Amino acid sequence: MELTAAHWTYLAGVVVIIGVMIARRNVVVPAVIATFFTAWFYSGSLVKGLAAIFSASLTAAGELFSIFLIIALITALLGAMRAMGAERRMVVPFRALMRNGRMAFVAIAGVTYFISLFFWPTPAVPLIGAILLPAAIRAGLPAISAAAAIAIAGQGMALSSDYVIQVAPGLSAKAAGVETSAVADRAMVLSVITGVVALTLVYLKGRRSFGTTSEEHQLRWEAEAEALSADGGGASLGGTGAGRTARTAAASGGSAGAATKLLSPPGGAGSGGSGTDSATDPDPDPDTASGPGSGPGSGTDRKPGSASGPGSGSGGTPGEPVRRSRAFALIVPLTFAAIVGYMLLGKFTGAVTEVQGGEAAGLVGGVAMLLLFAAVFCCDGKEGLTTAADHVVDGLVFAFKAMGVVVPIAGFFFLGNVDFITEITGVQDDNPPALLFDLVTAVDQYIPDIGFIVAFAILIIGMITGLEGSGFAGLPLTGSLSGSLGPAADVDPATLAAVGQMGSVWTGGGVLIAWSSLLAVAGVARVPVQEVVRHCFVPVVAGLVTATALATVLF
Repeated sequence: MELTAAHWTYLAGVVVIIGVMIARRNVVVPAVIATFFTAWFYSGSLVKGLAAIFSASLTAAGELFSIFLIIALITALLGAMRAMGAERRMVVPFRALMRNGRMAFVAIAGVTYFISLFFWPTPAVPLIGAILLPAAIRAGLPAISAAAAIAIAGQGMALSSDYVIQVAPGLSAKAAGVETSAVADRAMVLSVITGVVALTLVYLKGRRSFGTTSEEHQLRWEAEAEALSADGGGASLGGTGAGRTARTAAASGGSAGAATKLLSPPGGAGSGGSGTDSATDPDPDPDTASGPGSGPGSGTDRKPGSASGPGSGSGGTPGEPVRRSRAFALIVPLTFAAIVGYMLLGKFTGAVTEVQGGEAAGLVGGVAMLLLFAAVFCCDGKEGLTTAADHVVDGLVFAFKAMGVVVPIAGFFFLGNVDFITEITGVQDDNPPALLFDLVTAVDQYIPDIGFIVAFAILIIGMITGLEGSGFAGLPLTGSLSGSLGPAADVDPATLAAVGQMGSVWTGGGVLIAWSSLLAVAGVARVPVQEVVRHCFVPVVAGLVTATALATVLF
């Protein structure tokens, strides 16, 4: 295949972006410049090149908005629960599993893996973020370690094998000309090897920072998250300013009172829902916060007529805030558990309609919004019409401030995808180039016919194709290369296809690059997405190298 100026410009852009990421700098500027020049050279029009800067970001925003929206809805729901103190009661049952940071790490990884096997990680992440993550943080697990555990167990181990739904093995097997079950079985083994190695290294890397159960961990986490949001997400892709801002803000508070201000969602009627007593008690007994003007959801800054205190618009009594808080602390996790049960029934029985992929994420998001409405109307009465909208806006603001910087970066990598290049550049081409895949295909003839080397070459090709942010888009390429290179290298094509699947999905599925569903993990953990990438990079690469080396021996 003849490579054009657009191919070489795109390759230069990829190299520069990777270099800038390694240098720990923000990659928005080089991504936008690379988008401009690549589109210009491909279209032959300066005007189309300039327009592609906007079109690429618009296309990326459309593709990623479901992730942004589900982050916003879960954040809004947690804000409403925080206003009534329900989120504190909700984590109580998980304290038995998460007595310290080490136990929390194992628990959160195990639960994420189990759920993600059946529903894919995207709908699993908000469930984990809403239910388990606050308990894990409180138990002494650092947010960055929690995010790494969720990403490795979900987007890595579960998605790379895709053993239950089998979309990924099906794509790889079809391209390689082998049975889907053969690829699925090998991918399951390789994913477990990679995941165990990666999780072990992440655990060892962070074990010194694991603590014991303390309310201060959760206060500090939320304070740093608020500082990150206020900083505009500047560190989310390469910078470190937000991390410094968060640490400075947390340190400058010097007291739980300062932390309380940072804990409150920015703006909106729901912002003042947490009373200061719930923020300052290091291990509060929720049942004691039932008096007038005290306790969760009854802070002194509540609006007149809210349903939090005596004489409120709903005619509440001093005990009602506690009862409401208890009710929603039970309703929310039980509702999400019911969603899990419904999905299991659909998967393994014919009792209900099976829910898959985007439908599952939509189900979680829709239920989260209804729970949000129920919480605000129960807490605020007629004021709920206002506070519900405020919570949704707060959630959207948080999602876009912390994660919106990735949109132009994703736009550049979408430009390398055959499915998007026409839309982005506006060039009507019956046979548009797949810039990234074409570059990979151009070098496959230089790969020697030695099984061990071929396996690592397929792994590298899979990782490169995963750079465009879709873990599955590169599977036809790695599968077809496996089918053609396997017999010559005396390696089972199904094994090579599984290796390529590991490289593509672990990279683009949401572990090793920031412009992927890793956004959802970073969003619920409230840490800069690029910090999660750095934390996972060496452990995951070590796991992939180990799994690939063993693949040629085991199969």
